[in-house]
Amino acid sequence: MYQSRIAADPVTVAASPGLAPELDALAACNRSRAGFLRAAWYGTGSAAAARTLVVRRSADGAPLAAIPTIPFGPALAGARKVPGAYWPLRGIAVAPDCTPLDLAQALEHPAARSLGPAWRLGPARSDDPATLLLVEAAGLAGWHVLWRSAGTSWVIDCHAARAAGWPREPLARRLAKIERRLGRLGTVTWDLVRGPGWDKPVLEELGAVEAASWIATDTDGSGAKFMTPGLRARWRAALADPVLAEMLCATILRLDGRAVAFSFDIDDGPVQYGIAGTYVSDFARYEVGKLVNYRTLADAIADGQQVLDLGAGDTGYKRAMGATAGYDLVDLLFVRSRTAARVMARIWGPERTSGGPRGVWPVRVTAHA
Repeated sequence: MYQSRIAADPVTVAASPGLAPELDALAACNRSRAGFLRAAWYGTGSAAAARTLVVRRSADGAPLAAIPTIPFGPALAGARKVPGAYWPLRGIAVAPDCTPLDLAQALEHPAARSLGPAWRLGPARSDDPATLLLVEAAGLAGWHVLWRSAGTSWVIDCHAARAAGWPREPLARRLAKIERRLGRLGTVTWDLVRGPGWDKPVLEELGAVEAASWIATDTDGSGAKFMTPGLRARWRAALADPVLAEMLCATILRLDGRAVAFSFDIDDGPVQYGIAGTYVSDFARYEVGKLVNYRTLADAIADGQQVLDLGAGDTGYKRAMGATAGYDLVDLLFVRSRTAARVMARIWGPERTSGGPRGVWPVRVTAHA
């Protein structure tokens, strides 16, 4: 019988095949406050060969944590990663009452071999409570945590914008002028899709917009979310979860019924994350991208959201919308062997250094939304 060397209340640890139902049970109370981290969300990265390390309190069987992983990198290496759509972020499921000692027991348990010799979590918020607890637990269990920067997320304070009476008159006039100009080409309409409104034709429309946008000519096509049948199938799998279907929403700008621009977002309580968006290149001079971005912001403000999180990269239009640098993202690699960690650090990045409680990384940490 396995007995942990770490003094703590006993936990039960098991490696479950697939994406365990405990993920959904923990999503509603996840320490990270990311309610979209459900089994179907993790499945958007690929549910094939998924395994979940499930941690339960021995006394009553209550789930404390769940770490889903899929293969990562060359098969021979045996590495794994936490799956899911790359943005908004990646994280694990951790109950509010889970302690670092609870999770450390799990990470040193024989069942944790299911994580492989190394496993990746990223991008993750540098200040995410669940991630910070995981890093502390990993150190207690003898794992080595390598990190590298994954950028800075840009956010709009919707509460402040609401209080300031957004949009100010000059901006409102400018947006109205852009829409009137577009209206000379045909009838302008707007659709907001969520919940039962999601269907195969809507996803195909979003894919058609991407196919007629700059994304189609991008060198690696990494910006596409809907352009191929395979990509759309992943989102259909996520949307089969009615909770996620209600959280995921698309703002679509149409001209004579044709979708010419969209914004694809996830509404997660007080935070709305912008996942993707683009426009038909032929309408670039009509500023349809700006119209849909500002329409999304207007809806977030009207709906009472606290934060519109626009993610990392392409800061130009985000700054113009009023976004400011919100928090840093990190890409973490958990390595079991000290020797392997030293080798991998040359490629990945340094091991988390000492200096604060259980170590710190030299990136900006802000209040968690």
